[in-house]
Amino acid sequence: MKHWMLRISTFLLIIGLFVGCTSPENNIEGTNGQNVEEEVQNNNEVLSSENENNEEIVTILISKDHGDEIIAEKEIEIEEGAILMDVLKENFSIEEDNGFVTSIEGEEQDIDANKFWLYTVNGEEAMVGANEYELSAGDEVHFELNELE
Repeated sequence: MKHWMLRISTFLLIIGLFVGCTSPENNIEGTNGQNVEEEVQNNNEVLSSENENNEEIVTILISKDHGDEIIAEKEIEIEEGAILMDVLKENFSIEEDNGFVTSIEGEEQDIDANKFWLYTVNGEEAMVGANEYELSAGDEVHFELNELE
């Protein structure tokens, strides 16, 4: 009878060790039947990728003489609700008068020659001064120093 008890005890001890040595967190399955750790890692990769794609970037091109001379071009990361004039002042040498740009990177408008700084956003003329224009992700802003016709 002692051998019988010894065998059962040994058998239970082996089963206990086997069950105790497996890590329960590695055996938990997620919604797709995946290991939870793998699912969490996959979700983190997706979130990281989405954050990279959601960066709010605008492109600002500054030129004169109908694009014949490029003065500057930059891709700039912006925060939501950024105002164009603030972004310009942070990234370029700007002079302005009542919200209208009068000089960029040392290139001044010339009232006598009828040359002024005008800008377009995504190919369309802006209807407000740069101090009022709220940028959106992906905007392409083009400032051009040209003679008005």
